[in-house]
Amino acid sequence: MRVVEFKVKGKTTQYAAIDEAIRTAQFVRNKCIRFWMDNHGVGQKELYRYNTALRAEYPFVKALNSHACQVGVERAYSSIARFYDNCKKNIAGRKSYPKFKKNNRSVEYKTSGWKLSQTRKQITFTDKKGIGNLKLKGTWDLNFYPIDQIKRVRLVRRADGYYAQFLISVDNKIETQPTGKTIGLDVGLKEFYTDSNGHSEPNPRFYRIGEKRLKFYQRRVSRKKRASINRKKAVNRLGRVHLKISRQRVGVARRRLEHAKRVARCVIQSNDLVAYVGEALPKAKFED
Repeated sequence: MRVVEFKVKGKTTQYAAIDEAIRTAQFVRNKCIRFWMDNHGVGQKELYRYNTALRAEYPFVKALNSHACQVGVERAYSSIARFYDNCKKNIAGRKSYPKFKKNNRSVEYKTSGWKLSQTRKQITFTDKKGIGNLKLKGTWDLNFYPIDQIKRVRLVRRADGYYAQFLISVDNKIETQPTGKTIGLDVGLKEFYTDSNGHSEPNPRFYRIGEKRLKFYQRRVSRKKRASINRKKAVNRLGRVHLKISRQRVGVARRRLEHAKRVARCVIQSNDLVAYVGEALPKAKFED
């Protein structure tokens, strides 16, 4: 699977419609959590039936695409299943009991409720929420992928605007030749890793670089009156700083996750056997 992301451009009314769709998906999820709390032994099938009842009872839920409502059910059951799994494993401390969402930031469609233009530069949402036609801004080319490979479309709200994410089913196969080499890695906090050959990969401290700036804007948020317009502006500015830190370029990495993936890919392709140990692992763990 591959996730391709675009920034979407539309009118203010369309952004408001996206917010309404996000709130509706959050409503479905929270109602399913409440239904599970009030009815012992409820499973995923019962939650799907309850979702059908919600669509019949509330017109604003029916206005959202049926598959998007089903995703709300899936998100609710995912938190429920995680709670049951933690209980079975007897994990110490809190078991991640399902909680109600207060500030959901995305709504997810499956294979219906949306349509791409012929140029693949625009997307139209066909449910009754009124989102309509949105322009896609980005460097990816969706013409490379057939429509049937796009399994899900997610609309995400961030501090600097709205984004569309496409979940595409692709098979990534990389053929590598055996190197005959083995290596051991010691993963730590001070260094990203230290291998058995004595090489140390520095740990890029993305957060530390912008920590002072974050503290500055966090203080500005705390000084504003609650539920005021100025506080909302300060919160948005703080969110933009968080986004900037997550997207900043340091060395060859654009993000923390990309840095970890690139380093891991380099190590795996250069060695046939990799053994690594970290603070949380009492013994070495081997991977092919």
